[in-house]
Amino acid sequence: MCRRSPGDPEAFALLVADLFEAAGALRRHGERIAASAGQTQSRWQLMSVVSVGDWTVPMAADRLGTSRQAVQRIANELVDEGLAVFEENPRHRRSPFLRLSDEGRRVLEVITEKARRLNSVLAGLANLDLAETRAALGQLTAAARALLDADD
Repeated sequence: MCRRSPGDPEAFALLVADLFEAAGALRRHGERIAASAGQTQSRWQLMSVVSVGDWTVPMAADRLGTSRQAVQRIANELVDEGLAVFEENPRHRRSPFLRLSDEGRRVLEVITEKARRLNSVLAGLANLDLAETRAALGQLTAAARALLDADD
C-alpha cells in the first residue's frame, strides 16, 4: 500500500469525498432507525447530545455543526411533544438548558437499542483501529474549523 501525505491535494480530495459518501450512507441508515421510533435523525442526534450534561441550544448547535436556529426549531418540537424540557441556566438567564424528559429518555433508549442491534456491520471492521480513526477525524475536524475561523 502506498501512503500518501496529508499535504497531497488529490489524496485529501479523495478522503473528503469518501467522508461525504460515508456520512450520507450513515445518515440514510440513521433516518431508518430513527423513523422506527417515530423520530428523525436530527431529533435523535439532538436527544443524544443533550442526554448527558448541561447543554444549551447554541452549545448543541456547535457540537452538531449546524445552525442555532435549526437546533432551536427541533428543541421546541421536542419540548412541545413532551420529549424534552427547558430548565433554568443560572449562568445565562436567556439560554436555558435543554434536557430530556423521562419520555425522551425512553424514546432515545429505544432508538439506541435498535441502532446497536442493526450495527452488525461493525464486525466487518475488525481490522480498523477505531480510536486511531477517531483521532484522525478529530484532527481533520479541528483543521476544518480553523479554516472556518480564519475566514471570519
